[in-house]
Formats: sequence, C-alpha cells, structure tokens
Amino acid sequence: MKLLIIEDERQLSDSIVSYMSHEDYLCEQAFGFQQAKQRVELYEYDCILLDLMLPGGSGLDMLPTIKRHQPQAGIIIVSAKDALNDKIEGLRRGADDYLAKPFHLPELSMRIFALLRRKCFHADNVIRSGNITINLPLHQVIAGDNVVDLTRSEYELLLFLVENRHRIVSKSAVAEHLTGDMADMLNDYSFVYAHIKNLKAKLNAAGAKDCIKTFYGTGYKWNVEE
Repeated sequence: MKLLIIEDERQLSDSIVSYMSHEDYLCEQAFGFQQAKQRVELYEYDCILLDLMLPGGSGLDMLPTIKRHQPQAGIIIVSAKDALNDKIEGLRRGADDYLAKPFHLPELSMRIFALLRRKCFHADNVIRSGNITINLPLHQVIAGDNVVDLTRSEYELLLFLVENRHRIVSKSAVAEHLTGDMADMLNDYSFVYAHIKNLKAKLNAAGAKDCIKTFYGTGYKWNVEE
C-alpha cells in the first residue's frame, strides 16, 4: 500500500516513514504545498496524511485537489491544530479522519489500517476471493488449505489486483504501485513481468490456478469469480 506523507516537519515525517516502512507500506514525502500538489496530480496513493499548516498554502486548500485527482485515496489530517472548526472543515472538504499532534505512531498505523480496510475491502479483516483467503492483520495468504509464502512485493501485488478486480490494471500502474515515483526512472517493466510470473506460479502451486489473466499489450486482471 502506498502512502503520501504531506508534512513540513522533516523529523516527524522521517519518523512516520521509518515506522510505516517496517509495517510494509511504501512511503513518499512532500514538505510543502506545491510539492504535495505535484505529487497528488502525478501519482496514485492509497492513503494520504495531510498536515494543515504547510509552506506555501493550507492543507485545507489541498483537499479539493486530492479529491479531484485521488478519489480512491483515504485522507487523514495530521495537525497540531486541534480546534473543532478545523476538524469539521477538514471532514467537510473530504478528509476521512483527523489525528491531532502529538500522537503515537502505533495509533497512526491502526488509523491507516482501519481506513484502508474500510475503503478497499468493505471493513473486512479477512478477504476471500475464490478459494483464496487473505488475512490483512497477519499478512497471510491461504489458497485452499495451503499457506502461500509471498514476498512483500508479491503480497502487495496480490492486494492491488484483488482491490482492482473489476478492471484491467496496466503494467505502468503496477510498476508505480510497487515502486512509487521510482517508476519514472525505469527503463522497462521486466520486474513487473517477474513479479507477475512468480505470483502466478506460487498461486498455481497452492491450487489457485488461472487467477491472474494477462491482456498482452494492456495489463493484468484478477480473474476469479466472486
């Protein structure tokens, strides 16, 4: 899952990145209004942490841009301004949650997890698709009675495909989801092919065959009847 941390306090931002990276999130940072606006317009994110006080503009004024370019993203306002009016205005403009500073990183992690679970997977801790079961808190995948041992990237790829099961996802979308803005510097998508191939092989070996359909020249689609 991809996070964008819009926070001008670099020490706090780096602490969030360090903690959430160990929770298997792919984290990107923006330290001011214009940098955040550029990232929101160029890349896709699952969740955005938004400070209200930013160099160059207000986090509240960023919300319409986020909602226009990132309608699928969850938004958590993270700010020292704990005034009720700011909270109400942020929620009115489209934020999903509000966390006042100072806060504990484990609490932030649980807020993010709960928000993504609600938005992407209808508030379920366990996702089932065909004979595949994904336990989100445990990061565990079971096909039939077999535990599927996936790498972090393979697990993220599986969630991405299941989350977007009603549409074809392009190779570039997969690359961006797995690497963030590093995708712009890639010469080709060979690593995407490798991850798709490995994930298919592991699911097939566990008895979950033909779950991923390849549309040559277009992308990939989760191919499991609900």
